[in-house]
Amino acid sequence: MFDFYSKRKIFIAIPLVIILIGIVFFFVNGGFVLDIQFQGGTLMQIELNDSDFDTNNPNADLVKAEEIITDIVDKRVTVRHTHSMAGSAEGGKRMDYLVVGVATGDEMLSDAEQGQIVSALREEFNIKEDAQIDAEGVNASISKDLRSKGLLAVIIASILMLVYIWIRFNIMSGLLAGLTAVLALIHDITIMLSVYVIFGIPLNETFIAAVLTILGYSINDTIVLYDRIRENSRLSRKDTIDELVNKSINQSLSRIISTSITTLMSVITVYIFASISGITSLKEFSFPIVVGVIAGTYSSIFIASPLWAGWKSSQQKKHISQKA
Repeated sequence: MFDFYSKRKIFIAIPLVIILIGIVFFFVNGGFVLDIQFQGGTLMQIELNDSDFDTNNPNADLVKAEEIITDIVDKRVTVRHTHSMAGSAEGGKRMDYLVVGVATGDEMLSDAEQGQIVSALREEFNIKEDAQIDAEGVNASISKDLRSKGLLAVIIASILMLVYIWIRFNIMSGLLAGLTAVLALIHDITIMLSVYVIFGIPLNETFIAAVLTILGYSINDTIVLYDRIRENSRLSRKDTIDELVNKSINQSLSRIISTSITTLMSVITVYIFASISGITSLKEFSFPIVVGVIAGTYSSIFIASPLWAGWKSSQQKKHISQKA
């Protein structure tokens, strides 16, 4: 039987290293990269059909387009490729677009700036003269409200989970179990944010949806472990706290890992399909889910239960000391 409890400091240190790297990148990069939905600004959609833009493998051209636009406007720019089908499902024509987001706050890009961007992209990628071009403004106040409501949703979900665990696992000192479970959830969100800031991935409303999904997934694994601890505490009353936790984790390990692997296989398949098909929204949703599933599985096994055991053991020692 593997001793998880005695190695808890090592397991807690590993994600701390990732989080510290994320903090370094946060200051180096000047904060998170926010998508246009969170900043406000101008959103442009430019048709790419019959152009030299590589729509099958767009990554290199996306980087080139971002550099061109940044030189013109000198503001934070996000560029992505998307496509849709025009006409019937069988005989429809695929329409490819370049979606450009420029963080300009409450103001839109001027007509002159928009014209410069289109001209530069047309020259670089040979975009046809009659290509469809649309531009719209994204209100900064709406973006701020979206961020606030997303954060509020995460906080409310965490509080409700805390209350649920507090009531259900009263035999384990319910409030303590709830707090350690919420700390594990905070770990999951922090790891997701760290990965985003390290790789410079823009945060948008899809990330909020992914975080709420992971909160539900991760707490499920933690509850499975807590259930096992609760049952073992009734069956093996002579076991110490660390023995109880080690036994429970080893008994639940195969189930948790099997569930996580099957979930990852499904989500990674979705991510690959979205990447190949150019479905940006699906790709943006599946990537943080992959990161979150890994982080959530790790926190349930290596953080929530050992942290609860350490806290509980410390309380017991303190109680015995006071009684003596």
